[in-house]
Amino acid sequence: MANLHLRIGDLVWGKLGRYPPWPGKVVSPPKDLKKPTGKKCFFVKFFGTEDHAWIKVEQLKPYHPHKEEMIKINKGKRFQQAVDAVEEFLKKGKGKEQASHNASSEDKSKSILAGGKKRKSPTTVKALLEEDKKDLASHKQTFFEKNKKVKDGPYFHHFLLSQTEKPCSSMEPISKRLKIIEEAASTSIQAADSTAINGSITPTDKRIGFLGLGHMGSGIVSNLLKMGHVVTVWNRTAEKCDLFIQEGATLGRTPAEVVSMCDITFSCVSDPKAAKDLVQGPSGVLQGIRLGKCYVEMSTVDPETIAELSQGITSRGGRFLEAPLSGSQQLSNDGMLVILAAGDRTVYEDCSSCFQAIGKTSFFLGEAGNAAKMMLILSMVQGSFMATIAEGLTLAQVTGQSQQTFLDILCQGQMASTFLDQKCQNILQGNFRPDYYLKHIQKDLRLAISVGDSVNHPTPMAAAANEVYKRAKALDQSDNDMSAVYRAYIH
Repeated sequence: MANLHLRIGDLVWGKLGRYPPWPGKVVSPPKDLKKPTGKKCFFVKFFGTEDHAWIKVEQLKPYHPHKEEMIKINKGKRFQQAVDAVEEFLKKGKGKEQASHNASSEDKSKSILAGGKKRKSPTTVKALLEEDKKDLASHKQTFFEKNKKVKDGPYFHHFLLSQTEKPCSSMEPISKRLKIIEEAASTSIQAADSTAINGSITPTDKRIGFLGLGHMGSGIVSNLLKMGHVVTVWNRTAEKCDLFIQEGATLGRTPAEVVSMCDITFSCVSDPKAAKDLVQGPSGVLQGIRLGKCYVEMSTVDPETIAELSQGITSRGGRFLEAPLSGSQQLSNDGMLVILAAGDRTVYEDCSSCFQAIGKTSFFLGEAGNAAKMMLILSMVQGSFMATIAEGLTLAQVTGQSQQTFLDILCQGQMASTFLDQKCQNILQGNFRPDYYLKHIQKDLRLAISVGDSVNHPTPMAAAANEVYKRAKALDQSDNDMSAVYRAYIH
C-alpha cells in the first residue's frame, strides 16, 4: 500500500494503533497542523465520530474493494453505525465523486501521493469538503485565540485537544475517541502481549463481569466492549448500566449473579470498605464464587484488604488477582492505563486481552499484596508532587511572580510532563472538574502512610501532603479534581 494513490474526498479504511480498521474520508488538514516528520501519511476524518488523525499510508485501504472483508472481521454497534454513516453519505449523492474516482485510471487522476505535493482538487470535491475544513479551522482558531503565546511545536497537539474536546463524562456515548495525534504516538504500546503493539487484539472467549461503573470503571467497560469482549455489568446505581447495555453488555442483578454468570469478574470501587462490602455483603461476590471462577480486584486498597479478599475468594475454590490501576478518568477513557497485577499468575495470563484493551502496559509483581503496596507508593509520590506544585504556584503569586511564567519555565525543564501541565492549567483556569478525585488521592496518601508505619519507615513528606489534602476536604473540595488542593493554600 506504500504507493497508494489517494486524493481529498476518497473513502478509506484507516487503521489507528490498536483500533480496528475504521471507515473514513481523506480530508485537508488545518493549514497550521503540520504533517508528522518523515511519515508518508494522509489526514483522515472518521465516520460515526468527530475524530481526525494522521494515518500512515500502509495503514490505509480503499473503502469499496475492502468493504466486505472489513465488515466480516469487525463487530460492534459503533462500527456498524460508522458503516451506516458511510452508506448514508453515498446515498445523499456526496459519494458520486468518490465512485467516479474509483473507476478512473491512475494516470488520469489528480492525486496526492503520500509525502508528495498536494495538487489542486476538483471544485466539486472542494465543495463537498467545505464543512470539514470549516470545522477544523474553527478548532484551530479557538486554540490560538485562547493560547496566543503557543506556536506549533511539541505541545501543540495537547493544547489543541484541551481546548476543543468536550468535557469527558461517564455518561457520554461509549467510544474511544481518536485524538488529533501523530499515528506513531498511538502505536507506542507496551503491553504484556505483543498483539497490542501490532494492533490485533483478539478478545478472550471467556465471559467477563464488571462491578462498579464509576469514573474509572466506565472507561474500562467501554473499551472492553469496543474490543469485542462479552461483558456483564453491575453497579450500585443501576441507571449507570443503561448506556453499556445499549452497547451490547448484559445486566447483572447482583454481584453474586455476575460472578456466577462469568468466568472472570473485575471490580473497581472507591475504597477498602466498598471493596469488602462488595465481596462479603448480601448477594455479594462470595455467594457466586465457585471452583475455577476468577476475581480481579482493581480498586486501590491497602495490602491487608487484599489479603482478606484473596483468602475469601480462594477458600471457595476461586482464583484471585489484584490489578490496581495507575491513571485517571481520561486515561481510562483512552485505554491508556498502567495495570499493576499480583496474585494468581494464570489469572493474569487469562486477562491478557482485557488488559490490552484498557491499558498501555501491565506489570506482574508476584504475590498478592505487592500490587497494592506499589500502587500506594505511586499515589503517595503523585499526591505529594501535586501538593508541592500547588504550594509553588501560590508562593509565586504572593511574591509577585507570574504563575503562567512559573508554569512555562517548569514545562521547559526536567520536570515537564503532561500531568504537570494539565494540573497547572486546571489551577490557572479555575477548572477543577474531577479527573482523579481529591478525596481518593487523600485516601491513597493515608493508606500509604499506614504502609510506612507497618514497616517502621518514616513518610514525613506524605504526612505533610496528607494534611494539606485534609484541609482541602474541609473546604468542600472532596469531589473536585486533586488539583483543587491549591485551594487549601488560598483560604
